[in-house]
Amino acid sequence: QVQLVESGGGLVQPGGSLRLSCAASGFIFSSYDMGWYRQAPGKQRELVAFITRIGLTNYAGSVKGRFIISRDNAKKTVYLQMNSLKPEDTAVYYCQGPSASWGQGTQVTVSS
Repeated sequence: QVQLVESGGGLVQPGGSLRLSCAASGFIFSSYDMGWYRQAPGKQRELVAFITRIGLTNYAGSVKGRFIISRDNAKKTVYLQMNSLKPEDTAVYYCQGPSASWGQGTQVTVSS
């Protein structure tokens, strides 16, 4: 079955960077679009970035120019490079795969 495992979260100071990874298994990774979402306490889950199976990307306005989504089909992994982090980026970050499948999430906390 579809499995998505996120990693790379942690505590970082404002202005810092993190790179999240999502390792996928159980489906033909190169055939599917993939997304990163986040959910802050008390808020709805929201789309952060999206990458199609051919590498086209789209970003939420709040992260455009700071975050970069990429994928490595050989490693069956999707990445989210997060730069110039702000306290408002604090959330649990989730990877989404086919059929609205989700990973367990990874916590990102931006605080001084």
